[in-house]
Amino acid sequence: MSEDEVKENENQPVENQDEEPSAQAEPESTEVTENTEEAEGTEETQAPPAPEETLLLPRDTLLSAGIHIGTRMKTLDMEPFIYRVRPDGLFVLDVKKTDDRIRVTAKFLSRYEPGKIAVAATRFYAHEPVKKFCQLTGALPLIGRFIPGQLSNPQYSSRIDPEVIIVSDPRADAQAVKEASKVGIPIVALCSTDNEFSGVDLVIPTNNKGRRALAVIFWLLARQILRERGELAADKDLPASIEDFEAKVTREEEEDP
Repeated sequence: MSEDEVKENENQPVENQDEEPSAQAEPESTEVTENTEEAEGTEETQAPPAPEETLLLPRDTLLSAGIHIGTRMKTLDMEPFIYRVRPDGLFVLDVKKTDDRIRVTAKFLSRYEPGKIAVAATRFYAHEPVKKFCQLTGALPLIGRFIPGQLSNPQYSSRIDPEVIIVSDPRADAQAVKEASKVGIPIVALCSTDNEFSGVDLVIPTNNKGRRALAVIFWLLARQILRERGELAADKDLPASIEDFEAKVTREEEEDP
């Protein structure tokens, strides 16, 4: 992509950047960091250039979903995935690296039996995307509060025994990460710029707080897994749309987080 094309893309607006209401408390053992500020209509600048034909979705679609918008904090772990920092202090992720990691993750997960893949979603905005992802791929959803002992306590009657787990945010899903590490199963994590990799085996760099961003990431991952399994042709899409994956929020919930 030429320099002129990059500059033209820098002025694209970022739409649908709904930040999840803080209705659900984070685990006490995690650090407190500043959430992504995703104001509707915010102008995005300098998202990394990438030829559209090499991406799983058009670049404009990824940018409008805000998968590249991080937080005002960054960790050393996430530094390789960060493209730049905006004038307002938000760190911007490299969409090409996100795309690459979705492909790698799909290949990895396609080796497992569907029912041996668990997906944890403590954050409200991750509930619907994870539910749809599991419906389409056959994975096991762990939605809402992760019950201590669910992976690690042999005496717990509802204990599950997956062979791999996906977490929508290693901070919000800290209990799931802790127990998966204890029992020795691989952990795939959606990580924003403020996340650390402690206990995580495979990272997908993305906005893991935005409603639309989570829908796009789980939609893409589901589609790519089914393609890797041979259950979906390379030129076919999922029977469900990205909108079907998106968390449904009432006006009251939006106005009273």
